[in-house]
Amino acid sequence: MNRVVHPIEQESFRRLRARLDTSHFPPLTRAVVERVIHSAADLEYAGDLVMDEVALEKAHAALHAGAPVVVDVEMVAAGITRRETVCRLRDAVAGPGLTRSAHAVRLAYEQVGPGALWVIGCAPTALEELLTLDASPALVIGLPVGFVGAAESKAALRGSGLPAVSNVSEKGGSAVAAAALNALLYTPLSHSDSHADSHSEEKP
Repeated sequence: MNRVVHPIEQESFRRLRARLDTSHFPPLTRAVVERVIHSAADLEYAGDLVMDEVALEKAHAALHAGAPVVVDVEMVAAGITRRETVCRLRDAVAGPGLTRSAHAVRLAYEQVGPGALWVIGCAPTALEELLTLDASPALVIGLPVGFVGAAESKAALRGSGLPAVSNVSEKGGSAVAAAALNALLYTPLSHSDSHADSHSEEKP
């Protein structure tokens, strides 16, 4: 089924490309960069995001093959409307040296096991906890926001060697994290090597 895109979204992407040349990015990287920028109306993400095209290609294949998607908070889940997600925050309990977000990551890993796509847009402690597990993720979208721990947790993610989408600065958040996942979700397997300039016929 084709994804029907509202004319306002089409015009938004047209204006984005009029202000920023994204044609030099590889296809999936371009898809992620553009959708993150679109979600935040922040062109600075073009120079702030860090990702690897080969890792995105592997994650894209895993996603479209049905790999689980785990999110740290319901706000991220709310932004991912075309795929069911796992969020265990409601079941989590804080303890000594353990935040609810970190416990939720443990619970989610117990549920989904290795090979999932993890989308973290709120809690740096969730990302830090994920890095302590042998989760073997298909991809970690680590875009938590905040002045305490966010930039540091994303630097740790990049240092881990895991396949990842992150950014260097303290900014981020649920909307941009969901947007990064949606960029992969909206690009069908048959179009991953030639990301369409037209967003009017994106498919799930």
